[in-house]
Amino acid sequence: MAEYPPSLERLLHELEKLPGIGPRTAQRLAFHLLKQPMETSRALSSALVDARAKLHPCQDCYNLTEETLCRICTMSTRDKTSILVVEDPSDVVAFERTHEYHGLFHVLGGTLSPLEGRGPQDLTLDALVARVKKNSNLKEIIVATDPTVEGDSTALYIQQLLKGVRIKVTRLARGMPSGGDVEYADESTLLKALEGRREI
Repeated sequence: MAEYPPSLERLLHELEKLPGIGPRTAQRLAFHLLKQPMETSRALSSALVDARAKLHPCQDCYNLTEETLCRICTMSTRDKTSILVVEDPSDVVAFERTHEYHGLFHVLGGTLSPLEGRGPQDLTLDALVARVKKNSNLKEIIVATDPTVEGDSTALYIQQLLKGVRIKVTRLARGMPSGGDVEYADESTLLKALEGRREI
């Protein structure tokens, strides 16, 4: 195994922490970044620090924003009768790209995963229930968690949480492949899944 200078080892180690980045990809990225002008490295570093400092969850839906409320929550044209529940802010972006869903969103911040030590208290489930109870115009909750074991168990948990509330709770249709991620699905797949949602 090749031995790298300590600073390069540190860079490789940090890059490997990113999702989907193994040792070889980390090495390719590191050497690509090191070939760039110093100003490019400074700009990347500055953008990351700036984003970490300024971005925080929206007070209502938990999407990322620099303001108190995100852009979607402040739009008067949004349909206030439905809330699409997703795992992460990247899923909001994926659905917005379809240009077909015009309601509100709620970002859970992940899924229930006992193996990873993530329980209901680690997600924004209490805030979701509070929003549902507060919004008298609400007619439907669309659960758009990934079609995985964790996503399905989270959807079932949400259904149980909202059992006493007289609102239709639906789940995305299986236009999504089992084990797939919402954020990586194309617009057509998301649109079919949205159109074919069913009550749970």
